[in-house]
This record gives sequence, structure tokens and C-alpha cells, in this order.
Amino acid sequence: MRFIGLLFSTWLLIFTASVYGQSSPELVWIEDGQQFLYESDGQRFLVDVNSRTKKSIDDAQQLAAIESNARLSLPPMSSQNGGESTSIKVKNQTQQTLTMFWVDAKRGERSYGDVKPGETFSQQTYVGHTWLLKANGKRLGSFRSRKNESLVVDVEMLKNVRRKKKRRNRIRSVRTRTGAPTVKPPIEVRDHNLWLQGNQLTEDATESLTFQNVGRGTHWFKSPRGPDVRWSPDAKYLVAFQTANPEEPRVHFVESTPSDQLQPKLDSYQYAKPGDELPTKTLRLFSVENKKEIPVSNELFENPWIIRFVKWTDDGEKFWLHYNQRGHQVVRLVEVDASTGKVRTLIEEKSDTFIQYSNAAKSVFEELDDQQILWASERSGWNHLYRFDGKSGKLLNPVTSGNWNVKRIEWIDRTNEVVWFYAVGVHEDQDPYHEHFCKASFDGSQFTILTDGDGTHKVEFENEDRFLVDTYSRVDMAPVTELRDANSGELIVELDRQDTTAAFGDRPLTTRFSAKGRDGKTDIWGIIHWPRDFDSEKSYPVVENIYAGPHSHHVPKSFRKNFQRQYQFADSGMIVVQIDGMGTAWRSKKFHDVCFKNLKDGGFPDRIAWMKAAAEKYPQMDLSRVGIYGGSAGGQNAMAALLWHNDFYKVAAADCGCHDNRMDKIWWNEQWMGWPVDESYAANSNMENAHLLKGHLILTVGEMDRNVDPATTTQVVKKLIEHDKDFEFLLIPGRGHGAGDSPWAAKKRLNFFKQHLLSDG
Repeated sequence: MRFIGLLFSTWLLIFTASVYGQSSPELVWIEDGQQFLYESDGQRFLVDVNSRTKKSIDDAQQLAAIESNARLSLPPMSSQNGGESTSIKVKNQTQQTLTMFWVDAKRGERSYGDVKPGETFSQQTYVGHTWLLKANGKRLGSFRSRKNESLVVDVEMLKNVRRKKKRRNRIRSVRTRTGAPTVKPPIEVRDHNLWLQGNQLTEDATESLTFQNVGRGTHWFKSPRGPDVRWSPDAKYLVAFQTANPEEPRVHFVESTPSDQLQPKLDSYQYAKPGDELPTKTLRLFSVENKKEIPVSNELFENPWIIRFVKWTDDGEKFWLHYNQRGHQVVRLVEVDASTGKVRTLIEEKSDTFIQYSNAAKSVFEELDDQQILWASERSGWNHLYRFDGKSGKLLNPVTSGNWNVKRIEWIDRTNEVVWFYAVGVHEDQDPYHEHFCKASFDGSQFTILTDGDGTHKVEFENEDRFLVDTYSRVDMAPVTELRDANSGELIVELDRQDTTAAFGDRPLTTRFSAKGRDGKTDIWGIIHWPRDFDSEKSYPVVENIYAGPHSHHVPKSFRKNFQRQYQFADSGMIVVQIDGMGTAWRSKKFHDVCFKNLKDGGFPDRIAWMKAAAEKYPQMDLSRVGIYGGSAGGQNAMAALLWHNDFYKVAAADCGCHDNRMDKIWWNEQWMGWPVDESYAANSNMENAHLLKGHLILTVGEMDRNVDPATTTQVVKKLIEHDKDFEFLLIPGRGHGAGDSPWAAKKRLNFFKQHLLSDG
């Protein structure tokens, strides 16, 4: 089971530019899976996997003969957007009435009428749109339209519909195998105490310490959900959670310009901040037979950020708890003996800094067969998978190892005892953030890197998992698609290589660059965006687009036709850079730990060293004119540049920043800044250190921001005023998080940089 504190997406940087050609081609397998057809740039190809050969099919009759019984497939794919206008004809040569459905981009189905036996359906459509055939409500087959296509649907074609394998579940959660009892004795909460079969089990509960399920972690339920209990499979034991129920913390704001009235509105939302009291659960264990409590020591889980009941063991006499201690420095899998109340640790993770519980790949907890456990850990200094004996808690073996990280699990094949996953850093001669697809056996053997090309990869399984369609690209290289053997990674054939110059022209607008960081040893990676009319004889100011949130790395790695936000600056005569410095994720644990209680660092010593090295190679970069902008955590970073590094950065635009980590969401900030709240929070605060400001600063925030409390921006504004600092401030009515990227505010931001970096004055 992946134990993740919260789903988090609102703070992610949103690239408005579209990804260029990242979808893999559709393969139409024929001849017992030894050959397939596919299309690239309007050309059809036939590939033989045994001979590793590829040939184009230009003759329409030959093509029709090859694919006549392989045109339809199920389930239907979603329609692709952007195709050119075309028309299709479908002749019904079956003995049943067919109904034609158009399938939209979200797989919604819209009827376009019936086609009786012998009739032909004609329709204007677009290349790449999906059409589905049904009879009597049953799906018969679907196809994506091509240029001016005619299909004859007969009984033989319907017999040979290709049925695509359903997408497997990446992770199968740990579940209570033995299940709950069929008949559960009645359990209820009266005056916050627990009652079983009319007998009062507890007497110490109150409204603030209740057996009502009022919430968990950072979340309060809108109304109590009854008792939070777990029955043993034979109903001999009852596990109940008693919850400390503090007052729900809320953020209040004024909506100055509501759409339905003239007068402003006061609104609020649930929002816990670092140091706030949370709903905290305490475990209580009871014998159902004698209605007595079995004492259980909470010593191993007494200060939970969150505690979850996992499962009963196969014998029904013990149960597991997964415990994440507040402060995120201890995570345990705990076993409790229901008959005695005895508690023991099965698996434990400890860190002097933090355990990144909120990332799925760093919090893997999967039960394998024979009560074995797949567990993620950074104990080696890198994120890897380990196999434990769930009965004894003994480490059986590392599943993966090395100076690289498991980034994302794709599939756990329990039958063949293989885990398939994406990893970063596995090719020493490549960018360490490139994602490559790998596999390893549960016993730690058979580790194989299945992709090779210099880029970041995405794969899809084909033909009963025998092959991989591997598409990879870089910011300076358009996608390449290959077919590879899924077992060995051997290249079968290159399917497609898109033309980089079609998007960039002769000169790439984005360049990769790496240089040594603050220690003179560690490679720091980033990219440079050039003006379209770049003149090597001119000098250009440099603007950094920053986001240094420790939850991930943030510099794009895959190909895009356009970096819209960055090119707004570049096309105005500035060179734009993006860099991942120390303190961000997916390098070593040591690299990541730089951020601990130290968010003001933001990787700035590495960023400055990187830019200085880049300017040596590209002297057109004028480091006497350096600006910086960012939003959310990047807004915090942007202002911090003018507090602690104002000898290098001269101009900053900070949007919706969490300028004081005591004012922002609890789960994100306590993870990096720790708990309890101590003096490090003030030391890292832009608000507390506003007196250090030098340079030109513009602050923006949306009055209705629900991600970062907008008061953290107005608080820093107040401090700047108190210290008589010159700056600009835009409070944007009716806008939420990311208001600084709205068209009007983005134009103001660009003009601010033009004024201070391009103006002769």
C-alpha cells in the first residue's frame, strides 16, 4: 500500500506549452504476433520482429490485404485532437444493424445513427478520431479514422477484432486477506464513548477525545462518521481508535468582487499550518467475549502524524499498523498481538532530517506472497526497494541498489516475482534526471535497464508484454520511438524519429547545460532558453525562472515545441535559465538534505555557480543584469534571492509565495522544516528578514488563493513598508493561486523586467 499523506498537485509548475509528439504509434499486430503495421507521418510500415526488418507499404491493395482482419479493436481508444479534416465510409455486410458512435477525447460516446445490413455510413470527421461499432448495445469493434478511408465490415472482420489487454494496476494495495466477520456485533458511540451489544466499553471519552471518527491527519470530516473500528476475522477482537479532536483551523479571506452581488463576501476554508493541533488517533483493543479492554502500549506510535490500520495477519490473531511520526523522521510497520496486546516493530525507517512520506516512490509498502513485504527506503543514501519477511521483520534482500534512484513503480508482477519501474541516474553518461525503464527480480537478481537512448523515457507494453514501445526525448531533441524486447531491452527496430528542426529551425531555442555546484564536485543541471533573434555579438540580461520545492526536481527534461512563459522573456531580449540546485529531489539523499530547516538556501550557491560557468561558455550572458521570478514555493525563492543574494540578483518577481513557512500548508512545510516549530522557521522567513531587501521587487497575489494563504504576502508587504523599502505590490481581485501568471499580471511582470534589465536608465 502506498501511504501518502495528501495528494498534491496545485503547487506544481504548469507549463502552458504543449508536449510535442509524445504519444507512441498504434501497433496493429498480425501473423500470430510476429508482424505488425503502424503509421508514422502518414506513411504505413510493416515490421517483422524476427528479422528486425521494416518496410513501407505504399500499395493500397497490399495494405488492405495485410490488415483486412486486424482493423477493428476493443476497447476503443480516445480520439486524438489536431488531425486534418477527412471522411470515412463504413459498409455493413453483416446480418445485423450496426450503430455508429463517435468516441471523444475523454472516451465519451455519441451516437451517429444506425447502419442497416447492406447500407453504407458516410461521415465527415478528422484523422485520429475514434469510431465505435455496436449492435444491440454490445461493442463490436472500433477504429481511428485515417485519410479518406473506406471499411467493409463483415462477419470475418468482427471475428478478428483485436482485444487490447486492459491496463494493469500498477500497485495492489495491502488488504485484509482474512476479511471482516460476516456477522458483526452491534457497536455504537454514545456521548463519545464506545458501546458494544448494549455494554459500555469506555468511560473516559469526551467531545475533544471521542470515539466518533471526526477526521484523520490534516483533515476534519464535515460530520462524524461513527466509530472508527476494525473487527478481527472471527469477531473475537475489536480494534477502535479514539481521536483527539481539536478545533478545526481555518483560513479566512474576503472576496471583494463576487459575481452574484455588489457587496464583498467573507469566506473560509479548512487549512492546517505548521504547529497546529491535528486529529490524533489512539488505539484501543477490546475482547468481544468478555467486553474487557486489552491494554496496548502506544509507545511505538504515540505521536502520530498519521496511523493506519493495515490488515489482520493470516491467522487472525495479530494486526499491522503503519505509523508516520509527526516531524516525518520515523516511519514504522508495527505488529500488535491481539490476545496479549504485545507490540513489536516489524520494519522501521529513521532519519535525522526527513523521510519524504508524500512521494509514492519513497513510501512504497506492498505485501507480496507468503507475507513478504516490498518496502522503499533511502537508508543507503539513494531511494531503493527492499524485501522483508512480514512474519519476522527480517530484511531478506535489497531488490535494487546502486548510486541511483527508483523513481516510479509501473508494475509488480507477483506471478513471476518481478518489479518493473522507472529509475533516474542509471546511465552515468547521461543527465541524472533522465527516466529509464528497468526491471528486477524480487530476490535482487536480474536487474536490467531496458531503455538506452540519451533522453527521458516513457514505455508502453505490447503484444502480451513481450515488447516495449519506448518513446524518449530531450528539451533539445524531438521524440524517438523504438520497439524493444521487454525481457532483455534489446532494440528490435526504430519506429519513428521526429525532426527537431521542424519545431526549432536550424538553431535550438533551448540548450542543456551542466556545471559544478557549490562544492566544486557535484554536477548541477539546467537549461538555457535563447531569444529567437539571438545575436552572438550582443549582450543579454539573464532571467532565472525558479522553483526549488524539495518535493521533486523541476527543470523540464522532455521535448516541447514551446516554453511559452520563458519565451515571453526570451523574445523580449533576455536569456532565460532554469536550474535544479541542491535541496531538490531525485539525486542523492545528501543532495536532498540541504533543504532541511533551510528552505531559504533554495540551491542558490549552486545556481550562481552554474550561471557563472554558463557565462564563461556563452559570454553573451551579462551577469551584471540578473533577474529572477517564480510562483508559490518559487515565489518564496524569488524574493529570497533579493534578501540573501542581492549582490548577484538585481530584479525579482514573486507570485503567491509562501514567504513564511509558518503561514503555509502543514504537510508540505513540516516535511522540510520539521516539527515542532522552532527558530529555524523565523530564520528562513522572508517576512522576518524583509529588512535585508536590496534590488527591484514586485509582489503579486490573488485575493482568493486557497493553496497558499494570501496573508503571507500581505504580511511581508507590511514588513517592507515598516523598513521603508521600495517595491511594487499587486493584489489581484477574484484570482486564486498563480494569479501572477494571468495575462494582465504577466504583462506587468514582463514590463517590470524590461524596465529594470533592458532600460538604459
